[in-house]
Amino acid sequence: MKNIILILSIFLSFSVMSAQEKAKSIFDIARSGTVAEVQELMKQNPDIISQTNENGFSPLILSCYRGNTPVAEFLITHVKNINYASGEGTALTASVFKGDKNLTQKLLQNKADPNITNAGGITPLMYAVQSQNKEMVELLLKNKADKTLADKQGKTVFEYALLSKNQEIINLLKN
Repeated sequence: MKNIILILSIFLSFSVMSAQEKAKSIFDIARSGTVAEVQELMKQNPDIISQTNENGFSPLILSCYRGNTPVAEFLITHVKNINYASGEGTALTASVFKGDKNLTQKLLQNKADPNITNAGGITPLMYAVQSQNKEMVELLLKNKADKTLADKQGKTVFEYALLSKNQEIINLLKN
């Protein structure tokens, strides 16, 4: 009888450990999970979507960097601070960096600030210019991106454009 109880105890402890190991964090879900998984975690803790990981990233930033659009779109309308910035920038920075025009547009429609910099002073507009993404540059300028800001090295958006030698983007920034 003692052996059966011992075996059952061991089995149950492995089952509990296994279930705990399978539980995804909000950060895992932001990267590659579903909206339903986010909603399930929010039932237990509604503020879980405002947490940051050990690197300072929010679930919204991670979902934008990883291209998890359904989760990003859900988070855009549910987070308390759409403009939270990690050292790498905001969710808007992430969507611009990834070249996701639709997600960038949704962020801007929900009051994402295009002028918040990352730790190096780089704005989303600077990333758009560096990647020579004319549509993204136009979208950001249309949404009040400040083309006069300089990064921590003193380089402006226009200087980034000159380095790119992309005449269309240079002309956009001249106006």
